[in-house]
Amino acid sequence: MMFFPKKQDTLVAALDATSDAAVAGRSPWADARLRFMRNRAALLSLALLCLITLACIVGPWLLPNAYDSADWEAMSMAPSFKNWHLFGTDESGRDLLVRSLIGGRISLVVGVLATIASVTVGIAWGAIAGFVGGRVDSLMMRIVDMMYAIPYLLIAVLMVTILGRDFHLVVLTITVFSWMDMARVVRGQTLSLRSKEFVEAARAIGVPTRRIIFSHIVPNLLGVVVIYATVTVPGVILTESVLSFLGLGIQEPMTSWGVLIQDGAGVMEVSPWMLLFPGALLSVTLYCFNYVGDGLRDALDPKDR
Repeated sequence: MMFFPKKQDTLVAALDATSDAAVAGRSPWADARLRFMRNRAALLSLALLCLITLACIVGPWLLPNAYDSADWEAMSMAPSFKNWHLFGTDESGRDLLVRSLIGGRISLVVGVLATIASVTVGIAWGAIAGFVGGRVDSLMMRIVDMMYAIPYLLIAVLMVTILGRDFHLVVLTITVFSWMDMARVVRGQTLSLRSKEFVEAARAIGVPTRRIIFSHIVPNLLGVVVIYATVTVPGVILTESVLSFLGLGIQEPMTSWGVLIQDGAGVMEVSPWMLLFPGALLSVTLYCFNYVGDGLRDALDPKDR
């Protein structure tokens, strides 16, 4: 009986040592994943985003109605189980559920593609400006300031007038005016990284500047880039919705959430469902992206550990 407490203390000490060793051997990305998993709001938002994305991808194939086919016997019909018009129909008798899913597909694709393009341009621009410094940095950042001064709606109108409305044009227009914030963020992080020991060591052994930037600086910015990209996607989706609402985005019969909201805003007094459902999907998606971005920021930011 006298040896049981000692055995218990030994067992507890062994368990503590094992736990400490497991924590010590865990990578920073594993720690970030665990912190993100503890954020219930971010996890719920991520699950909703996956559900909305899956519905937008698979849903139109499973539903019996096509996004561009008209049901002449059900024009401006309220939500009903008849013919699977669960979200109702528009003034032309087109099923609003299928059109909302197709519109979500377009809006999400535009958001992801424009974000990837803008993040790529912003990383390259900001990393080069921050690492090279001097006159190159001043010139590149003055160009960024000049881009900020240009009203993007005016340029969007000019581009649509000259080139016409097209999916690729929408992505290009949004990309042209969404990379500057990323460039500034990456430049600021690069200024703090270029004086680190591993960068000085790479310089000392004669590693080329281009390789230092893209093989040493950029990989250390992935945390910031992931957070900012998650926050950029909802802004890009909202920009596409604004352009489509103003008639500068996707052309009929193809649609997006912005086009559907524009159509619903004109008949909201007689057919409120045409505005309610696309607006709700857009709002939920934007909120989910913001919560996921907050969760990633809390998980990856060393100051919050």
